[in-house]
Amino acid sequence: MKNFKVSLLMAVIVVFTFAAAEAKEWKEITIATEGAFAPWNFTDSSGKLDGFEIELAADLCNRMNVKCTVVPQAWDGIIPALQAGKYDAIMAGMSMTDKRKKVVAFSRYYAATPSLFIVLKDSPSANFSTTMDRITLDDISSDEQAALDAVGKEFKGKVIGVQNATIQEKFLQQYLGDAVDIRGYDTQENLELDLHAGRIDAALGAMSYWVSRVNSEKGQDMKMVGPGMTKGPFGEGVGVAVRQKDADLAELFSKAIDAAIADGTLSKLAVKWFTFDAAATE
Repeated sequence: MKNFKVSLLMAVIVVFTFAAAEAKEWKEITIATEGAFAPWNFTDSSGKLDGFEIELAADLCNRMNVKCTVVPQAWDGIIPALQAGKYDAIMAGMSMTDKRKKVVAFSRYYAATPSLFIVLKDSPSANFSTTMDRITLDDISSDEQAALDAVGKEFKGKVIGVQNATIQEKFLQQYLGDAVDIRGYDTQENLELDLHAGRIDAALGAMSYWVSRVNSEKGQDMKMVGPGMTKGPFGEGVGVAVRQKDADLAELFSKAIDAAIADGTLSKLAVKWFTFDAAATE
């Protein structure tokens, strides 16, 4: 019995020693962002990263007492590069979906905005609207289904542009795949260029992106139409993505985000960059 107790004690010591060795003290973090998704994140004329998430990353890292470096990474492959250890976290307007949760861990969400359609003002769909301004796709009511049916009818047979590997692409595939021609793009900027050129009939993207574009000089010929859509394939808001083994890092980010909500910093940054408050509130 004595030998058994000694063996058990040694096993416990080994387990705790291994856990301590595995635990990481985060002092330096590399964060990836796309750098091509204004106003969330973008590259300015001098080649410097800027935007809502760039400023937010600096604020959160200061609260975490961690030195952070933000690097650009193309959206296609941004999660595989995280898994490969190229960086420690992603802040790139990434919505928390069930599919993504299977491969990465997320912090709590820090922002959420609806997705909607954009057309040119001279488009046949320029006056399209539904009886509902907002649709949530996690528990669809009869009124919401009627609005979705109207969306399908309006864009049936038309070419809809969307950025590749996004929640908006997933929505089109799931809800309108048999009705529309989906055209994918590597960046929102290239998608917007084709919309202006009339090579697509409409675009689908986040309201947070399109509001600033429509209100800019370059966006005077564009218009947001139809209902804003959330939940379901659009996920549960935007969070910081990390490797699943780094759940402790996600928790550090979550605590910092909570503090940024509590003192109003998150809302101030959201209004500054989106012109409306897209910040998490709870």
